[in-house]
Amino acid sequence: MARLTTTILLATALVATAACSKKRPAVLPPAAGEAPPPAYQDPNGGLNGGGAGAATPGSAADFKRSVTSDTVLFALDMYDIDSEARAILDTQVQWLTRYPNVRVTIEGHADERGTREYNLALGDRRANAAKNYLAARGISPARISVISYGKERPVALGSDEASYARNRRAVTVVVS
Repeated sequence: MARLTTTILLATALVATAACSKKRPAVLPPAAGEAPPPAYQDPNGGLNGGGAGAATPGSAADFKRSVTSDTVLFALDMYDIDSEARAILDTQVQWLTRYPNVRVTIEGHADERGTREYNLALGDRRANAAKNYLAARGISPARISVISYGKERPVALGSDEASYARNRRAVTVVVS
């Protein structure tokens, strides 16, 4: 009798565990900062049926083409917006003003030095500094979300000052 009870309990636990398991989605979404693949590529090389180099107005491709840069760089252990960053963010303000329904995410990043926790906090301060600048220039903060990746997503691999400088950044990404 005890053996039957044990078998029933074990079978029930196995069925319950199998029912709760998550299935992996067929298609994974792109990582943050990556643009999704175009829905349609015409034979002439243009996206979405446009001519060569055409980008849909208000799209991520249009944003990258229209602004000076989607990336603002920072000095070591800093999150202040300097004159170069202001110039870049001002072009982003112009584009965002043209497309008031577009939402963006600002990703904060740090170089590999420092602890994970410190770099996540620094990346958050950098992303929020860029967000606050855009908001001060008239872009609704409700359209802007921030995320910090700290040192987890370097754009430049290497342990030298040139790589560190490229990794200390805030990147504005258009949300589709």
